Amino acid sequence: MKGRGIILAIALLAAAPAFAQIAGEYVEFRTADVFTGSCTAMGELNLTGQEAVLGWRVSSGQWNRVPLDGLSVVAVVRASATLGDADANPLPAKTVFLVDERANQAQRAALIHFAQSQTAGLLNQVVAVEAVAIQFGSAEHGVVTLQAGNLAAISTRPINEGDRFCHNETVYYPPLAANLNHAMPALVTNGTYAGNHLGKTWTDRGRRSAFVGSFSF
Repeated sequence: MKGRGIILAIALLAAAPAFAQIAGEYVEFRTADVFTGSCTAMGELNLTGQEAVLGWRVSSGQWNRVPLDGLSVVAVVRASATLGDADANPLPAKTVFLVDERANQAQRAALIHFAQSQTAGLLNQVVAVEAVAIQFGSAEHGVVTLQAGNLAAISTRPINEGDRFCHNETVYYPPLAANLNHAMPALVTNGTYAGNHLGKTWTDRGRRSAFVGSFSF
């Protein structure tokens, strides 16, 4: 029933005029390289990259007049095609939201609505909402750690010259979230989803499949 209450609150927020003054950090992990050359990308196309974990930490601000200072939200998505492929439709896509256990019901609904508003419909089919402890930290440039209960985790480091294979790599796929005022590709040292709502779990390491960045608007 609590999950249904959050979904109803999201619907009410969606019907209200958007009001936001918000800033924070962002991290994203995908199951395909986002910083790569076209040959590697073509080799992964339609074979992987349908899954992603997206995380936002609000350092300060509010969404539709709901204060969200210090709270985090994580979206785990499994799409119908390689995410970012311009020639394929990722929808329908199923999403599990992991919301900060410190948030009240209104804040959880606002966090979810905020994430949905940044992703052009990708996260609209919600199959589960779980409240978990979320730790989101950044130590230095390109180094981010995210832990959402025992269900999802991301850790990254900067991409260096030794991570280049073809030496013509570029940002092949842009971030899935909008309104980022900074985003850089990074290497995933650990990326995991271990939940049971999407029909699949995954763990990946050593792939150039992350973005780390920030938002403010």
